[in-house]
Amino acid sequence: MRFSAERPFLIVGAGKMGGAMLAGWMSRGIDPASLLVIDPNPSDSLKVFLGEHGIAHAPAAPAGVQAALVLIAVKPQIMATVLPSLRPAVAPDTLILSVAAGTPVSTFEAAFGPVPVVRAMPNTPAMVGRGITALYPTPSVTAADRDMVGALLSAVGAVEWLTFEDQIDLVTAVSGSGPAYVFLLAECLAEAGRKAGLPAELAARLAEATVTGAGELMFQSEDTPTVLRQNVTSPNGTTAAALSVLMGEDGLQPLMDAAVASAANRARELAG
Repeated sequence: MRFSAERPFLIVGAGKMGGAMLAGWMSRGIDPASLLVIDPNPSDSLKVFLGEHGIAHAPAAPAGVQAALVLIAVKPQIMATVLPSLRPAVAPDTLILSVAAGTPVSTFEAAFGPVPVVRAMPNTPAMVGRGITALYPTPSVTAADRDMVGALLSAVGAVEWLTFEDQIDLVTAVSGSGPAYVFLLAECLAEAGRKAGLPAELAARLAEATVTGAGELMFQSEDTPTVLRQNVTSPNGTTAAALSVLMGEDGLQPLMDAAVASAANRARELAG
């Protein structure tokens, strides 16, 4: 890693996503002396975590600090306030890594000049080390930068590099918002069980264990989801009866197509 105590890694905003990444990096043995968390209102749990690991914290970037790497993990609605305050800490070779949804690389180039920028779209399973992050680099991002960012983000899950920035909107619709679709599946499965006659709490436990267990099986298996589905489905059996509904003309696929398209369109609107 090319950041150090002299040229630190600034983590701007350490909420749920930034905090999850920070925890992953500490587990990988990053030198805490090379980190500086910028957050004017850190949570009590973050304060405890920073204290336990000896990570410096400041409400704003200190004068005289020039960062090697800046992670921007703040909400898009406060971006216009945060970016100008970071300008003195950004040198021409500072790498900007953004996990802020709906904020194009042009926003950072307008704020900091022609610095290298990597725009990232992680998802919430990163909080348990099982996320997936898509990354779009600007042309000035070097191979060494890519290696560093890839190593950092792999601490919280898989990493995929994109060729075009507008692919971020599609990634947002599939994997960024995708965990919510899975949670809704668990909710719907539980509610269907309740309506069929199971006690509500039992139906919820069955649904949650089934969704998480199926996800773990898919993660560990070398088979595709299609093969795994086929393995569970006996001809003319109960699963086949259910799938005839879910895979019908008005079934799950058309709904998912519409959901992903709607999310992608909204992502484009937010990006302006």
